Amino acid sequence: MENRLDEAASPYLRQHADNPVAWQPWDEAALELARERDVPIFLSIGYAACHWCHVMADESFEDPEIAETLNREFVPIKVDREERPDVDTLYMNVCQMVRGSGGWPLSVWLTPEGKPFHVGTYFPPEATGNMPSFGSVLDDIADSWNDPEGRSRLESQADQWASSTKGELEGTPDRAGEAPEEGFLDTAANAAVRGADREAGGWGQGQKFPHPGRIHLLLRAYDATDRDTYRDVALETLDAMASGGLYDHVGGGFHRYCVDREWTVPHFEKMLYDNAEIPRAFLAGYRLTGEGRYAEIARETFAFVDRELTHPDGGFYSTLDAESEDSTGSREEGAFYVWTPETVREAVDDPTAAELFCERYGITDSGNFENGTTVLTESTPIGELAADAVMDTDGVEELLKKARSQLFEARESRSRPPRDGKVLAGWNGLMISALAEGALALDAEYADHAEAALDFCRDRLWEDGGDEDGDVGRLNRRFERGEVGISGYLEDYAYLGRGAFDLYQVTGDVEHLGFALELGRAIRESFYDDSAGTLYFTPTGGEELIARPQQLADSSTPSSTGVAVQLLAALSAFDPDAGFDAVVDSVLETHASTLESNPITHTSLTLAAVDRSVGTPELTVAAGELPSAWREALSGTYLPGRTLTVRPPTESGLSAWLDALGLEDAPPIWAGRDAVDGRETVYACRSFTCSPPTHDVEEAIEWLREAED
Repeated sequence: MENRLDEAASPYLRQHADNPVAWQPWDEAALELARERDVPIFLSIGYAACHWCHVMADESFEDPEIAETLNREFVPIKVDREERPDVDTLYMNVCQMVRGSGGWPLSVWLTPEGKPFHVGTYFPPEATGNMPSFGSVLDDIADSWNDPEGRSRLESQADQWASSTKGELEGTPDRAGEAPEEGFLDTAANAAVRGADREAGGWGQGQKFPHPGRIHLLLRAYDATDRDTYRDVALETLDAMASGGLYDHVGGGFHRYCVDREWTVPHFEKMLYDNAEIPRAFLAGYRLTGEGRYAEIARETFAFVDRELTHPDGGFYSTLDAESEDSTGSREEGAFYVWTPETVREAVDDPTAAELFCERYGITDSGNFENGTTVLTESTPIGELAADAVMDTDGVEELLKKARSQLFEARESRSRPPRDGKVLAGWNGLMISALAEGALALDAEYADHAEAALDFCRDRLWEDGGDEDGDVGRLNRRFERGEVGISGYLEDYAYLGRGAFDLYQVTGDVEHLGFALELGRAIRESFYDDSAGTLYFTPTGGEELIARPQQLADSSTPSSTGVAVQLLAALSAFDPDAGFDAVVDSVLETHASTLESNPITHTSLTLAAVDRSVGTPELTVAAGELPSAWREALSGTYLPGRTLTVRPPTESGLSAWLDALGLEDAPPIWAGRDAVDGRETVYACRSFTCSPPTHDVEEAIEWLREAED
């Protein structure tokens, strides 16, 4: 048995190609090897930017004695959770079920049939406190497996855990309920307020994770009810994320999460999905409040993505590592991002600017991180700095801007965090949606970046279906070093479909709408189970695991079921005969009790239910393109859940679109909504009621506001 990871497409797997452990990828050959040898599988799941994955690799997987035990007594398998979220979901569920919590690296011991019987996360090389050493765990499991009675116990436990996991992930309620009704938004927002940390922002009293879905929920509830508390909790969270260590104050972009209540010290990896979903929340806050700082955060984050996570041909890479080499050559978490007063003074040529920067961002000799270094946080208000320095605020801001620019240049000479260069369809979809929103709210040029990414994914990852009815296309999940692989999951179809649809709304390009419709039809055909009334995460006919999971809850990414339901509901306006409405209603009814019992864990699906119950605003523009003055009016308007559709101004132009989309008749959202008097015309609708046609988009927006009330 030899290490087989040297040819893996995943950068994370290739990191382990030189381990003495004879790692196998998750494939049929590895599973068959376990069956032939009749030994357990040791499954290690992680990802390239994971700090503790690196730690366990250095401590244990490089150890020859550990490797010898793993190779002799087990079939060791490595999985990149970003490539195989289905495998990760299954076994993380087991970990959370058994231990009450989870994380990465995820360590699971399986029977040769893939059933789990022992689970944990990081194991140290030596026993510490209540944590056994990794070597002792391996020895104990091997001894039990090789003892007939012990093996029987392990196999019995594996059967129980596999059965529980199947019921937890695959099952649906015995009886469907009625989809939540109009007052559900208020109920969900109240739940979000109850769990909020009103002192430090965010949710919980310990580690702080970004929850952009909850922010959207609260802003929408405020917009619907005018209850200030909903707005305040959302803005408190945005402000905490913007001012604390979660945000990179020198280079832009967000880290994964913070380890403390006050948002001071992050885990430093930067994930594409965070730098898509968090800016969308800031753009929502900007449109609701007009707060320019929120727009600037989004701009800086988009600039970071463009600079550091963009493929030359347009797609987006996945992550930046938490670790990089420090000045001594040692790999340390956060080394690229932290500062001391000395390193600031070395980089900034104006002593006053250097001093102001240290005061503004809390950089002290003692520091707030390891070895006297400081994670930047906004520690002193600009007005206070100006008063202390006897300067005006404009002068202070100019010096801070100069210092930041020089620190950015100095940081560029540091050893950079490694980048995971795989391009994932779903995560690219999230980024495309964010850039599309940015194109409407901030700068139309963001649509160019989004279109380049969508073209990249469509050209490399999408396979067209045949000409027969029901023969839908197929989406691959991953592109890396020219290699395409892994059948797409629901999140890939849903996120990329939403990205294509959002980009259509901004550009009016019918090709983007057509692609979104293709992805929507594939979701209906490949992921929807009519008998269960639900959408599954893996496609029909895909690889058989111990369970076919659903993804109802939001986690580090939005619920794929929730995004899919939102997408299908929007697309039903353009292809009413595609069966999208039936899927939407069925899924919401099936999971009604789940949403009502815990709405904020399921924010994406909750928002889909809200849209269904109260209706969403529609703006149909009959014009060659969205007029620039109308774009400007919409840029500062908060219209959550809106559909913005640009259609040709004449019937003949619309006929060509219908042919391109394969539609026999104009859908209601377009039918009879031509341009009036040869001028750009907009129609506003909500809940099957429409305004008269108008040439004034502000008038249409006002009509929507009145219709909402």
